[in-house]
Formats: sequence, C-alpha cells, structure tokens
Amino acid sequence: MSAQTIAEKILSKHAGKNLSAGDFAVCKVDFAFGQDGTSSIIIDRIKDLGVKKLKTKFCMVIDHSAPSPSEGVSRVHKKMRDFSQSFNSEIFDIGCGVCHQVIPESGNILPGDLVLGADSHTCTYGALGAFSTGVGSTDLAIALSTGKNWFKVPATIKIIIKGKLKRGVFAKDVILYIIGKLKSDGATYKAVEFSGPVIDNMGMDGRFTIANMLVEMGAKAGFMPVDKKTLAWLKPRVGKNRRIESIEADKGAIYQNAYEFDISKLKPMVSMPHSVDNTAPVSSLKKVKINEAFLGTCTNGRIDDFLAAAKVLNKHKVSSDVKLIIAPSSRAVYLEALRLGLIEIFIKAGAVIVAPGCGPCVGTHNGIPSDAEVVISTANRNFKGRMGNPSAFIYLASPATVAASALKGHISDPSVYF
Repeated sequence: MSAQTIAEKILSKHAGKNLSAGDFAVCKVDFAFGQDGTSSIIIDRIKDLGVKKLKTKFCMVIDHSAPSPSEGVSRVHKKMRDFSQSFNSEIFDIGCGVCHQVIPESGNILPGDLVLGADSHTCTYGALGAFSTGVGSTDLAIALSTGKNWFKVPATIKIIIKGKLKRGVFAKDVILYIIGKLKSDGATYKAVEFSGPVIDNMGMDGRFTIANMLVEMGAKAGFMPVDKKTLAWLKPRVGKNRRIESIEADKGAIYQNAYEFDISKLKPMVSMPHSVDNTAPVSSLKKVKINEAFLGTCTNGRIDDFLAAAKVLNKHKVSSDVKLIIAPSSRAVYLEALRLGLIEIFIKAGAVIVAPGCGPCVGTHNGIPSDAEVVISTANRNFKGRMGNPSAFIYLASPATVAASALKGHISDPSVYF
C-alpha cells in the first residue's frame, strides 16, 4: 500500500478499502449533528424517508438563535426537542453553547473519526484529528438513515508554520494572514495538514480557531497534529472507557502543494469588508471608526480568547460610541470565565454578555447593526448581510484587536497591552 495522507487514511478505514486522492467511496459515518438553522430540514427528510431508527450517532444543538427571538424560531426549537425525544438522540438546548464548542467538549469526537455536520464550520474538529466536514441537511439525513455517505477523497495541502508569534499576535492573525495569501479558493475541496513549531507551541484553543476557518479558503477538511496537548484536552472529556488513538500521515505521503510561512514578523491582522481574504495589518486601518465590537463565535469564544481580551479591557472603559457584545462559546466556558473573574472585567468595562451561543454572528438576533454601521468581530465571515444588515460593514480580527478597538472607538493595534 502506498503512503497515505491523514484524509486518505481516515476515509480508507471508513470505506473498508485503500483509497487515494480522487477516489470515490461510500464510508461509514461516526457522528453527525445539526443546529437550529439546519435541523428542521433534517427532521423533515428523516420523516420523508420513513426512518424509525437512526443508524449514526446524532445530536442537535440550539445555538444560532438562542434563546428564540421569534415565534417561527420557537416552533423550530420545539420541533427539534420533540424529534430528540422521539428518537432518543442527544440535544444541547439554549444556553449550552455553540455546536463547534459543545460537541468537542462532550467527548463525542476522537482522532480518526469521520464526522458530518449540517454546518459549514464542521471543519473545526480537525483540531482533534478528525475528518469533519459540513454537508447539506438532506445529505446528513441520508447518513442518519443509512449510517453512511459517499465521499470523494480530497487531495491534501501541507502548511508548515515557522517562527515565533510577536506580542499581540494570535492564532486568528495567523489564519487571516494565510487566507489572505492563499485566497478564499486556495484550498477548494482539499484537505489541509498543519505542522511546524508555531502549531506545536499553540494551545488547543488556537488550533480550534485555525481549523474553524479552513472552510474560508475552500477546504473540505483540515488536521492539526494529534500530540500530547490534544490527548491532554481529550482525556478528561472522553472518559476512561474510550480509547484515543493518534493519527498522522505516512512518510512519503503525496501532497498536492506545500506552503511554508515564517510568521516571526507578522503583525495583528484584519479582514476588511466584504471578503475574508481581503486582509491588511491593523496598522493600516487605524482611522476606521467602529460602532460595534463582537467577541465570541465558534472561532474565538473560548477561554484563551477571553483571557486575551480581558488583558486589554482590564481597568479600562469601552468607548461611549461602541457597543461591545460578548458571547461565551459554551456554558463551560462561561463558568470558567466567571471563576477567573473575566466576566466581571468585561462588565465593568461596559460590555454586554449574552447567552452562550452564536450571538450576533449570523444576524438573527443579539446585536444586528444598523445601516452603514461598522462592526469589528472575532467571527469567521464578513460578507454583506452576514450579521443581519447588508448595509453594514464587518471587519474580522482577533479577540485582542477587537477589545483594543472597542476601547479606542476605532480599529486599534492591541500589541501595547501585551
């Protein structure tokens, strides 16, 4: 058998035969999920198919509009709860948090797993060494009804990140820089394997951030190294009864492309409206005034993100011209932030804390900007209308940059706080 990439290994195992990039195969799915923006269609398709028992482990998460902002959304939430009860499947209700945080926290994902999610940022679980990818609601319903789905094995891109992060520079800056270089279509239907000293030294929260945004350059899936940090993060969540197996590419595996980035001189980065790959250093945008700042999302709503923001906001006040909204990515993150005193720092600075969940990110509630307002956000997308108003302008940045900008009232370099 020829040397394989991680994507080739995982899909081969789940197909029961050796596969290479470009091959098509039907593969067994380990885990699947939907959220409140996609689960209604999943439920309808399951009923259409006459399914009586789900063939794949499944959960639903109420996170995109939680708590419900309207009658229509409340009906969807009830539909999800009723389905979960009928099929005895797991559901994370309002206040539990964002799917891409609560699902890994729940211990449902292991290295080498094949995961489908009815959400485009399912690639986040590549931080744990899983082949995880977003699909449409009907495709997901097929996986639930059969336990399988079809896949085309993606070619793989290797990205090596060298150097040392400067003060005020974080994982979000790294991935924005890379997307700016490779562009939004730079990895279309490819898998991405990350390595190098920057990744080795990075904590799990930073690895989740980078994996989360791989879809913003078109990737099908992505992988971080499964190392001691990964195992230490997983063990207390998975429990003693489940074996955690590491996975890595074979020596001699064939990559479509390999890129090497030295980020030693990298400065805090920002994505400008209305495309994630429209990037620039913060220093070139200091005159851009903002009306709203948002800290949270499946990209940057974790403890390390809150620690960075708190270092900036501690004993300071948010500009009177700015609304600072903060959404913890999960209840566990919220409780830890309370224990560490971070929530008190945020509230004293003038921030508004909303329920764990997606918050303003998708524009369904909790902070929709007005016409022509400028927002700086830790989210992963900034196309027109993303936050609910196509007349608004969304900039993307790290939690530290968002916090510094909220204090100053304009896009600001956070480096002076570190």
